[in-house]
Amino acid sequence: MTGRRPIRSTPPGGPRGRLRATRTGVLSAGALVACAALAAGCGVVPGATGGSGDDPITVMTWAPQDTGATNKPGMPALARAYARSINAQGGLAGRKLNVLTCNDHNDSVAAAKCARRAVKENAVAVVGSYSQYADSFFPVLEGARIPYIGGYGLTNTEFTSPLSYPVNGGQPALLAGLGSALAGSCGPVTLVRPDTIAGDQLSALLDSGLASGGHERSHDQRAAEDATAYDDQAERALARDGGVSAEPGCVVPALGDRTGTFMDSFRRARGDRADVRTATVLGSVDQTTINASGGASGPYEGAYVTGWYPAVSDPAWDGLKRLIRDQAFGDNDVDPADAGVQTTWIAYTVLKQVVESLGDGEVSSDTVRRALDDGPEVGTGGLTPGLRWTFA
Repeated sequence: MTGRRPIRSTPPGGPRGRLRATRTGVLSAGALVACAALAAGCGVVPGATGGSGDDPITVMTWAPQDTGATNKPGMPALARAYARSINAQGGLAGRKLNVLTCNDHNDSVAAAKCARRAVKENAVAVVGSYSQYADSFFPVLEGARIPYIGGYGLTNTEFTSPLSYPVNGGQPALLAGLGSALAGSCGPVTLVRPDTIAGDQLSALLDSGLASGGHERSHDQRAAEDATAYDDQAERALARDGGVSAEPGCVVPALGDRTGTFMDSFRRARGDRADVRTATVLGSVDQTTINASGGASGPYEGAYVTGWYPAVSDPAWDGLKRLIRDQAFGDNDVDPADAGVQTTWIAYTVLKQVVESLGDGEVSSDTVRRALDDGPEVGTGGLTPGLRWTFA
């Protein structure tokens, strides 16, 4: 693949071993792997496009909500809280920040509608968003030259579109990193993933990491992303292991919000067998899920989990936690341990620095895009290496 590649440099003493974003594919960076036992419709704030002087700045954040599959309500909720906070401090570079939020419903038509709404409302950027339907929304954004800052990283297009500015390595880095980490410690590997267009990409990504460690390819097992039980999939995953390998088999569920449902079925099917391990990626499981499922006595005990960012206990997240405490207190959707909330926070950190770099000049989709293309390195307070996006 060819496209634009963010050049990211790590300052002395900065973060190490984190996954790096690229618009050209997956870099061979090590995954951040931790044992889970140790880790123990559209809403609108009306406004017009940003311009010079005191004109407000309008952006959009979208994510699926209230669906039968993966939901990320914390991302638009965090965006609204950020707008309240920044406006209480005098605005973004002295201008009011208006945030549009949209529900993409995990649906290609709804995702395109969100993008068209961003165009209609003259948004200068789409910031910190989640959607698996890049083929539906990117053509709309590209036609209007609206940059897409800090998407969740579900699709290849987020790393190849000239209008996309990723802040993490996306699903490709998580799965490739996980495969690399599992290659030396697992026998047969089974991937249980959604039977969707986005899910179709996951097997090749995991296999690339397994292959880098000299491991055979995983068994690709499709599953409905909105199922209420996964008993059949769990039984097939266990049957494939068969106990023939010197190393324990590993089962990798990557089903978003339904990963917990799969793990319930898997726990019952596995019984007392301790020779099959589990592994997954952040976004399919987080600390809240681990705690709710029984913590050290739950099905995630001993599981491998990969993620992009430092642990939520890292002081680098203090700004996010302060924002949640001051502006989103009582909103259970906004969890500082959620990878979607974290990505949205980093994306708005990027937006703030880019707008401030424009000074008193015009703030539009064109000026924001040019600043992202040609501006100085953007810092994220140690949550990622420094970010810069260039053509490659």
